[in-house]
Amino acid sequence: MAQDNPRGIIWLASYPKSGNTWTRNFLHNLTNVLSGDAEDTQDINRMNAMSTWEIAGPPYEKLLGKSLDQCSREEIASVRHEVQRQIADTANGLAFVKTHHALVMDRDRPTINFDVTSGAIYIVRNPLDVAISFSHHMGATIDRAIGQMATLGLETPVAEKSVYEVYSSWSQHVESWTRKPHRTIYVMRYEDMLDDPETTFGVLANHLLLNPSPTELRQAIDLSSFERLQKQEQEQGFREKPKAAEKFFRSGTANQWKNELSQEQIDRIINDHHTQMERFGYMPS
Repeated sequence: MAQDNPRGIIWLASYPKSGNTWTRNFLHNLTNVLSGDAEDTQDINRMNAMSTWEIAGPPYEKLLGKSLDQCSREEIASVRHEVQRQIADTANGLAFVKTHHALVMDRDRPTINFDVTSGAIYIVRNPLDVAISFSHHMGATIDRAIGQMATLGLETPVAEKSVYEVYSSWSQHVESWTRKPHRTIYVMRYEDMLDDPETTFGVLANHLLLNPSPTELRQAIDLSSFERLQKQEQEQGFREKPKAAEKFFRSGTANQWKNELSQEQIDRIINDHHTQMERFGYMPS
């Protein structure tokens, strides 16, 4: 990665339903606090003011000269790096970009354009809980979510306003971003964000050279609380919520699996993902 480049993309990467949007919201609120503009919580529907998503359709349609429903996946993959380059080039300094891509090859090209990348934040969550949140996110059964999470090379559909993403399986996703420790990739666990937000978000902020005071850090964390996110979605909706999902900010807790998964479902997830679960301390005792 472009380690010494003061410009470029900082990827906010995770498997779906692992705390990506919460992290984005915290970074927005922290930036507002540091600039003296934190009079209220960052509007969840205006987070694209600082961070964006590289799967939005218009840049791909402009480069390919046709609508997304006429574009093949090969064509989309062929211009993905150029879309990412345009995001980096138009940013004022670093650009925070949300992604659910695994760090893998897609039609003979990496999903991520390393030439315009300055670093990444990777968030990992216990797959036993991911399965529950992912099922609500898709409007599907937990068993279907478990099957999706075990599917190597899993890709999302091309939608009306967005191109596909390459999820692959949960294990391959986690391994692809974390298998080799790298000084420009900050890895954090969702459970640590819940249990000790000041330490977890504080180390993240210092990693990004933002260096807030303890008071500024606590203020940004408070403005980013899950309760505030839920309240905003309830009052004004959230544009990133899938149509199939009842709500985007559903629970925001850990260990839901203990009450909601059957033993058979637990065993399936462990069988599919035990290697990465052991790495991150997720194997049930």
